[in-house]
Amino acid sequence: MRKGFSLITAIIFMVLIATLSALALSFSTLNVKQTGDTYLREQAELLLQSSTEYALLAISTHDITANDNCLNTINAQFPNTGTPIFDIAISIYYIGIGLPVGNVKCQRFSQTDINTTDSNVTVIIDTIVQDHNVSTEPIRLHRRTIQKP
Repeated sequence: MRKGFSLITAIIFMVLIATLSALALSFSTLNVKQTGDTYLREQAELLLQSSTEYALLAISTHDITANDNCLNTINAQFPNTGTPIFDIAISIYYIGIGLPVGNVKCQRFSQTDINTTDSNVTVIIDTIVQDHNVSTEPIRLHRRTIQKP
């Protein structure tokens, strides 16, 4: 009777240890996934900020009057070599006086709508960064900024 009781106790102990080990492995796997997703989201937020700054740089080098058009969109991927992880889409809308007439995204206002000459040629930049299904949760970030180039 005593050998049978110790055998049952050993089996229960082994099942208890196996259950605790499986639970620890499950928590560890979940933690690794969350850490990876957090890293990718932080990387997307940094890309969002730097893409907006890149759009400002591109606007400052683009001469609207010489080319008679506005810089409307900028599309990029990160990294630009190999398999891309993120898509970056930037839309640019201009507000000001003396912008090209034929371009829809060069929004024009009359002289009375803009109070000061300092407000002339202001840009609205919409930046969207989204992943290529790399993380377990989809990442799509949007940022709208109003800037004076």
